[in-house]
Amino acid sequence: MSRIGKKPVAVPTGVTATVSGQTLKVKGAKGELSFTAPEEIKVEKTAEGLEFSVRDESKKARSMWGMSRTMATNLIKGVTEGYSQTLEIHGVGFKAAMKGKDLMLSVGYSHDVNIKVPAGVDVKVGGAKQDQVTVSGIDKQAVGQIAAEIRASRKPEPYQGKGVRYQGEFIFRKEGKKK
Repeated sequence: MSRIGKKPVAVPTGVTATVSGQTLKVKGAKGELSFTAPEEIKVEKTAEGLEFSVRDESKKARSMWGMSRTMATNLIKGVTEGYSQTLEIHGVGFKAAMKGKDLMLSVGYSHDVNIKVPAGVDVKVGGAKQDQVTVSGIDKQAVGQIAAEIRASRKPEPYQGKGVRYQGEFIFRKEGKKK
């Protein structure tokens, strides 16, 4: 039994949630998002909020139960508060800049790394030396995906700590060669 799936998802004021079949649409101040629940999960709108239950007791249905409830929670948080991820760029001469709608990273290669920013995601470059990138939007998956692509352009290395990392991320530092 899913402990997460049992709890109803509260719908705050200012947010409208509509259920039609397996599709859940959430509309709020920041925008509109939707999620299609798997066939094994039953979605209902009640007085307490959104409730999720399994149609049968199969392993797949039980594994999708908590995930479906969490997706609904993420949709509601996205349309009310939104999501944000901040990345830091460490290294001599490493910097970021916006070129139109694309992000251009100079991270130690012979060429600049261009990352296309999809619609619905906002990327801002800041910091004293253009060394902070903030990714924000209403879709948690899209924000996390773009942040992961930016980090993957130059992962932080363990000897000098150069590269792109999430804000607050700890990089285990290794000791160099001994003489």
